[in-house]
Amino acid sequence: MRLPYFIVVSLIFLVSAGLSLLAASYAVTKIEETSEFAVRRALDLKGHDWAEVESDGLRVVLTGIAPDEATRFNALTAAGTEVDASRVIDEMEVEATSALAPPRFSAEILRNDRGISIIGLIPASEDRDDLIRRLSNLDPNIAVSDLMETADYPKPDGWDAAISYAIEALASLPRAKISANADLVKITAIADSQQEKQRLERDLTRAAPPSLRIGLAISAPRPVITPFTLRFLINEDGGQFDACSAQDAKARDRIVTAARDAGLSGTYSCTIGLGEPSPRWPEAAEKSIQALARIGKGSVTMSDADITLVAAQGTDPALFDRVVGELETALPQVFALHAVLPEPETSEQTGPVEFSATRSPEGLVQLRGRLGDETLRDMVDSYARAAFGSDQVYTATRIAPGLPADWPVRVLAGLEALAQLHNGALTVTPGSVELTGLSHEEDAKARIAGQLSDKLGEGQEFTLTITYQPPPEPEDALPDPEVCEAQIAEIQTVSKIAFEPGSATIASDSRDTVNQIADILRDCGPIRLEIQGHTDSQGREEMNQQLSQARAQSILNELRGRRIPTSSYTAVGYGETQPIADNDTEEGREANRRIEFRLIRPEPVEASETGLEALEAEAEVGAEVGAEAEADAPETDQTESTAPDTDAEDQ
Repeated sequence: MRLPYFIVVSLIFLVSAGLSLLAASYAVTKIEETSEFAVRRALDLKGHDWAEVESDGLRVVLTGIAPDEATRFNALTAAGTEVDASRVIDEMEVEATSALAPPRFSAEILRNDRGISIIGLIPASEDRDDLIRRLSNLDPNIAVSDLMETADYPKPDGWDAAISYAIEALASLPRAKISANADLVKITAIADSQQEKQRLERDLTRAAPPSLRIGLAISAPRPVITPFTLRFLINEDGGQFDACSAQDAKARDRIVTAARDAGLSGTYSCTIGLGEPSPRWPEAAEKSIQALARIGKGSVTMSDADITLVAAQGTDPALFDRVVGELETALPQVFALHAVLPEPETSEQTGPVEFSATRSPEGLVQLRGRLGDETLRDMVDSYARAAFGSDQVYTATRIAPGLPADWPVRVLAGLEALAQLHNGALTVTPGSVELTGLSHEEDAKARIAGQLSDKLGEGQEFTLTITYQPPPEPEDALPDPEVCEAQIAEIQTVSKIAFEPGSATIASDSRDTVNQIADILRDCGPIRLEIQGHTDSQGREEMNQQLSQARAQSILNELRGRRIPTSSYTAVGYGETQPIADNDTEEGREANRRIEFRLIRPEPVEASETGLEALEAEAEVGAEVGAEAEADAPETDQTESTAPDTDAEDQ
């Protein structure tokens, strides 16, 4: 039986549709597998094993969590190289980033004679203006350069303590670099001397907070020593240095070793500095000390290239000659040796031939003993009065002819050395110069030894017994009121206190002048002071009087606002009654508009008055001061401290 035509067509259509559907399904599956495989391989080659690939028809869906945005974008790019980018569906996520770590805050402060600069990264919460102000207060005469950047993060623990310590340290370091962060402050500085270096290191270490780490790199440049001096003595008590100089630590150790072998005991001081006459200085010093040790007792003095060896009285001449001969041969060529063997004492000597000078702790000086002639006595007396003060010297010397030719040099050199002591005694004899005393300077003994060696020359013996004592703490003393008045006057000659036209308001550019005057008055303590206001003659007299009074009172109020004790101050307006220049010219009127600071002094005492009457009169004057100020008192005997005004009254 034949099927109808339309049924056959329908069956063929249905079969074809099924076959097409199967073919399409197969093709899609194949495309999905191929695309997924290609994209997966591309991602694996790029190291994106965290990404997941899923095919959905022609679409390629990427999922997973990328470590960062750049990695996610790189994964998309890799997938787009294998399939059309429009087919890539991005469903990837980016891993949440943790909070950024705060930066390392630090500040580097540099200070020298030209200014202070601060550079670095500081927290935004730091009071920048206050930091600059604190640095400016270290020295108002130098500028502070602000080169800092800020970041908006909390201050790390210890930041405030580190910055405060850095500023405190910088106050005592005029040439320094300080690097500060929250847990470490590094200080690099230059000290003037080794003693200053040790003091700074001690003080800075003590001042550091316990929780703060510090690093110190303080250097002390070697001083220039002139003359380059060494003096070593051997007596009954052993060996000792009066002065010791070396060009470096190695040379110092060599010299000290030789001295210890010769009997040096106890403490010693050997200065390392510049100025050695020869690189072979330690060799010459070592051989000279060894030669003195072989002789037994005496002294050896080296001043630059000159060496003086003085044996003790009674030394065996044969031993002396042998040791001196060997030393002359062993010394480097640049050094010259002068050896002295004192003559033995004889019974024919009558009385001591000497000159002596004593200086008391109060500064009184007495000169006694023998001088060669009247000219030398006048010279010694004049020199002593110049060195110690005319009212401090008592001269009781006598003329004695026949003294050694070098007597004047020995006496004057000894007086110069005595002038460097706080108190002491000088004895000059034909054989030696002896100086004993007390000094407040640690290097006084070495310095005096060098000076005496240089001035006395070869073959001259001298003995120093100088004790160091730290200077007493200075007593707090207020400056003389006249000095305060003069300082204020000096400031006003440079910068004047000016006011806004026709008012008692201080001009803005005069604030610094008031600050400087306040600083002086703060140091002066309580003094009787009158702040006077003056005007020119323009306008009505009554208005000028009121304006001058208001301006004087304004200055007084400004001083009170700066915490200056003003209980002994008074403000008085004199109006136009006390001109100091011609009011007919602009220059004269400018000079008459002024503020003056005058001390209130007692009236002069008449010569006919007794002491009690003078005291009573002075008391009466003091009691009337307040009433005189209120009544516009007449001018007293006062020293004027004025300056021209830069603003005129607008009346």
